[in-house]
Amino acid sequence: MNKKNDKRIREVPEIARLSSKGQIVIPLYLRKKIHAKEGTNFAVSSVNGDMLILKKVKNPITEEDLRVAKEVEAAWKEIERGEYSTYSYDEFLEKLDKM
Repeated sequence: MNKKNDKRIREVPEIARLSSKGQIVIPLYLRKKIHAKEGTNFAVSSVNGDMLILKKVKNPITEEDLRVAKEVEAAWKEIERGEYSTYSYDEFLEKLDKM
């Protein structure tokens, strides 16, 4: 796979700061990527002591949204137990393409 022609962008995490009102700003490129606008609802869950997961949801939350949250939580528990595989960047993209 030629990385120069690969249109997928490697995202680098940005630092966000919690305000005195408990607010965190989601970086613009991520808001655009998930089509989030003012008033967008998110389900917020914690998978361990220092990690939060945000999932864009409709109000009220759907069974599908709950299923996804449970799957993410289960996946993180597997990772914490060391039950995962590692791949190079190119190997990972090849696996995604086969899905």
